[in-house]
Amino acid sequence: MYVGRIEKLLTHYSMVPMCIINSFGKVTRANKKIADVFKYDGIVDNDIFVLTGIKLPEVMAATKEKRTLFLKKNGKAFKILTSFIGEGDTASIVMSFIDMTSFENLKDLYNEEKPCIALINVDNLEEMTPSGMEESEMEVSTEVDKLIRNWSAKMGAAISRYKEHMYEMLLTHKNYRELVESKFDILDEVRKIETDMDFPVTLSIGIGIGGKTIAESEDYAQDALNLALGRGGDQAVVRNVKNFEYYGGKSQSVEKGYKGKSRVIAHAIKLLMTQSSKIFIMGHGNPDMDCFGAALGIHRIARSIGKEAYIVLNGYNSTMDDLVKDAKETEEYEFVNSDKALTLADENALAVVVDTHRPTLVESLALLEKINRTVIIDHHRRTEGALPNTLLSYMESYASSASELVSEIVQYACDKKVLSKFEADALLAGIMVDTNRFAVKAGVRTFEAAAWLKRAGADLENVRRYFQINADSFKIRAQCIANAQFLEGGIVMSVCPGCVPDAQIVNSQVADELLTVKGIKASFVAGKNQQGMTVVSARSLGDVNVQLIMEKFGGGGHFNTAGAQSELSPEDMLAKIRAELGNRNS
Repeated sequence: MYVGRIEKLLTHYSMVPMCIINSFGKVTRANKKIADVFKYDGIVDNDIFVLTGIKLPEVMAATKEKRTLFLKKNGKAFKILTSFIGEGDTASIVMSFIDMTSFENLKDLYNEEKPCIALINVDNLEEMTPSGMEESEMEVSTEVDKLIRNWSAKMGAAISRYKEHMYEMLLTHKNYRELVESKFDILDEVRKIETDMDFPVTLSIGIGIGGKTIAESEDYAQDALNLALGRGGDQAVVRNVKNFEYYGGKSQSVEKGYKGKSRVIAHAIKLLMTQSSKIFIMGHGNPDMDCFGAALGIHRIARSIGKEAYIVLNGYNSTMDDLVKDAKETEEYEFVNSDKALTLADENALAVVVDTHRPTLVESLALLEKINRTVIIDHHRRTEGALPNTLLSYMESYASSASELVSEIVQYACDKKVLSKFEADALLAGIMVDTNRFAVKAGVRTFEAAAWLKRAGADLENVRRYFQINADSFKIRAQCIANAQFLEGGIVMSVCPGCVPDAQIVNSQVADELLTVKGIKASFVAGKNQQGMTVVSARSLGDVNVQLIMEKFGGGGHFNTAGAQSELSPEDMLAKIRAELGNRNS
């Protein structure tokens, strides 16, 4: 009786829309102003969840914790204040609706008009100049400029061109959301421009949003652009306070014909080495031939200037047995594990990381944190996350391998006669393993590097010996090929049986082999390693960007060569990949 009287008084004298619900979530009373919230009569006896979309347990929890609820209804926004009437399980709840529409509209307007910075790079213009097609370059440049300016004008954004191939654009957060909805179609429009070259002109876009100041957003945009370029261009990367987002990435990286950067990097590395007490060289865990060959090449540069150099090696798979055995037999290299390296390192040491740039993959992150200076040489598409204390980063996603990049660096850092026959073999093996023996991602500079290594003494017959596998692995590979499933759209998938010690190697070989089947565009092979992890190798002839697909599962790589690891079973992993392919095609 007493409670009912309070309810009546509250609803009668309240100056804001109000209703009362019982312990079952049903409306028992409501005042006339409730019509400002709900556009229909007779809400009494209706369920509060049906009316508002807010579940009764959520209302109860907010009341107990004295939290505010929010509701958007009929173009209006309301803050809901709640309180109990009565006690125990039968207590009712008073819900008062405070109109916040004007405030929310103002907040939305503020958020929509927040400034964002976009940095736009025209990727390939400079590659047209050496071909003697200056007139063609001018026509393409004019066409690209027109497209970019029209694109900017449609959004009402401000744009300025401050270099031949660089633009800076000031846009709003609303514009950014429109770009996301359109999936950055400017990338496709620019790619359609006809050129006289055998590659399309592309854009790389870096967008910075959410900075406390314009300057901070511009820094975010520069970080995003660097990441877009490091991932091969032809894509947009967005950086906000928390993370990165990726859009596009449909073209392969265009090989740079000019080797001036390699020369500059070679001299910079040599200078850093001369200023260092010791050199520590490392790659990713369980190195492959590319990683190991590149490490030997950097070791040779360090030794050529009389520096104490160490290769950090914690372990390797059986496919590396012959190469590592030959390296140790020369007695020219000092191999140490992470613990030993930590005891040897000092503040004047230099770390050179090859064939990776991801903190989770290096042999020893603790060593890099202890050493104040790090150099990165990598050919993988850039991902977020940085190695500590990086002084110099040479990351070229167009390159076939880290061994290719190191071969060029060695050419400029020291005379080719300094390179031993074994080192030339190891570097050539590194190039061959990452190009599937020059069948994938082998450009002009790849063959030039291989030719230089041949002149330096590389023996192809000896290199072939490093690619031999044992009989058991051969049988597993044959069984995996026989079990392959051929799907629609030129996709083939296969599961390697059991737990294979060299799962990563076997999977990659099977994936490469399956690409030789007529009509196949991409292959995905999964199998478990000895640690019980599922290892996936993905390969493509260029129609499918397997790198973007593998990134969805925590992996990465290149446009047509990528991989990932997962705790899922091989069958479940391939099922998820198949679903992802379906989403991309829909």
